[in-house]
Amino acid sequence: MSSEPRTSIVLLNALNIEHTVYLSNPGEVLSTIREWVGKGYRPKIDVPAGGIQLPYAQHDLFDFTLLGARPAVSHEGEMGVWHDGHFYKKRVLEAVDSRKLKLPPAIKYSRGAKTTDPAHLREKSDGEFEYVTLVIFRGRGRIQDDLNILGGGKHILAGLETTRAAEAAA
Repeated sequence: MSSEPRTSIVLLNALNIEHTVYLSNPGEVLSTIREWVGKGYRPKIDVPAGGIQLPYAQHDLFDFTLLGARPAVSHEGEMGVWHDGHFYKKRVLEAVDSRKLKLPPAIKYSRGAKTTDPAHLREKSDGEFEYVTLVIFRGRGRIQDDLNILGGGKHILAGLETTRAAEAAA
C-alpha cells in the first residue's frame, strides 16, 4: 500500500450525508466536483468570513456548481444562487471613493444571517441587520479559466440586471 497522501474531496447529498471521493490525480478535483454535482451532490466547503473572494471579471463566466450552488431567479424576481438550502441574493455594489475608503465595484451573493449561523460568518450592515456572504467578485486579479463554465458559456445571471434596466427604461 502506498504511503503517498491521496487527494480527496468530501461531498454531501441532499440529506447532508458525507461521501468522500479519493483521487489519484489532484488535477481531477474540479472535474470530479462537476461530475458529482450532476448526480445531486455538492462539495463540502468552509466558506471564509466575508465569503470566497474572486476577481470581478470572473463573475459572468464563473461555474457556481463548483461551490454546489445553482444560479436562479426567485419568484419575486430577485437574482441569486441557491446553496445548501439558502437563497443568496445577487447584490451589485457600486465603487466607493471617499477619504476613508476606496473600494472597486463588486458583485456579492449574500443572505440574511440566521441565529444558527456561526458568529464569525455574520457581517453587520447599516443598522442591526446581519448577513452572510457566500462569494464576492471584486477587484482585479487573474481570471482562473478552470473555474469558468465549461465551453465558455455564461450563467443566467450574467448581465441580467443590465437587460432588465434596459427593459424598464423602454
